[in-house]
Amino acid sequence: MKITGVRVYQIDLPLVEGRYNWSNGNYMEVFDSTVIAVETDAGITGYAECCPLGSAYLPSYALGVRTGLQELIPHVIGLDPRDLNVINKAMDEGLRGHPYAKAPIDIACWDILGKSTGLPVYTLLGGKQQDKVALYRAISQEDPDVMAKKIDGYRKEGYTKFQLKVGGDANDDIARIHATREVLDNGEVLVADANTGWNRHEAARVAAAVANLDVYIEQPCMTYEECLSIRRRTARPFIMDENIFDEAMLRKGLADDAMDAINLKISKVGGLTKARLMRDICVNAGLAMTIEDTWGGDIVTATIAHLAASTPETFSFSATDFNSYVTVDFAKGAPKRENGFMSANDAPGLGIEPDFDVLGEPEFEM
Repeated sequence: MKITGVRVYQIDLPLVEGRYNWSNGNYMEVFDSTVIAVETDAGITGYAECCPLGSAYLPSYALGVRTGLQELIPHVIGLDPRDLNVINKAMDEGLRGHPYAKAPIDIACWDILGKSTGLPVYTLLGGKQQDKVALYRAISQEDPDVMAKKIDGYRKEGYTKFQLKVGGDANDDIARIHATREVLDNGEVLVADANTGWNRHEAARVAAAVANLDVYIEQPCMTYEECLSIRRRTARPFIMDENIFDEAMLRKGLADDAMDAINLKISKVGGLTKARLMRDICVNAGLAMTIEDTWGGDIVTATIAHLAASTPETFSFSATDFNSYVTVDFAKGAPKRENGFMSANDAPGLGIEPDFDVLGEPEFEM
């Protein structure tokens, strides 16, 4: 089997709630997502999606996905999409860095591998270990009382894990954490995610001010070294996200005892091939994961569901149903949230079929 061509689509994904705010005044109202179709001479087509969280979150941006694909596609034309390591080697040799641009090609090849073998991707990733995956709900950064009031509505949708967007003014963030923890029930989980937004002294203040609360602290500062400093000052469970961007940083974090859990974002690390490797390292090290991505719609959500379904529940801290945050459906067979959980499709591959009436004409094809 050989890759014969790739079609690249762009789709806007407006937010159900109108706006999503996170650290230091960053916000998004409409996400720019890229969907690809990888075609083969066997008549099998694989699909994938990549959607950066704007341009100020990670070193990735929406136009960069499509520009990167223009560089990468010539390097994979003619290769067998089922040879995942060969595909990734060709991409890494053809373009230094930019893992997020490589991710959709890798994921589409997993979709093809599943379809060619008649197996769902979760089987290829190690086998189903969860019939349903627990989800968290991100709470957009607003005034403390507004954020606390939103929890009841999310709770009615089945969520029991809540990721509070902080990383702004330290006084406001202390109030946000206290206000939301106060309305949570026993057993409900609260994560204060600063998205790199605090300076070290601010992070130290917040960690001390919430020392008596049941709350996780996530990615308080910009650099790994700053986060490690805060980690060593607090007894609160600690999550790393933005700084754990590849296998080497994961191993360094484990060696330094830098975290109790990580956010494993599939496109951030380059796709399912590298995400699976990092997932298995975490499992072997006893480290829990939130399995997710930067953002996206139906196909991103399906990809998350397959990796999470093949992860032992003990180490699957949570996952994200991004397609419930946006107003556009563009793929049949995508997971749908049910009472705070989602399940991967049992059909071969990712189990999704794009709706090209919604996607429209490709931006380009090669």
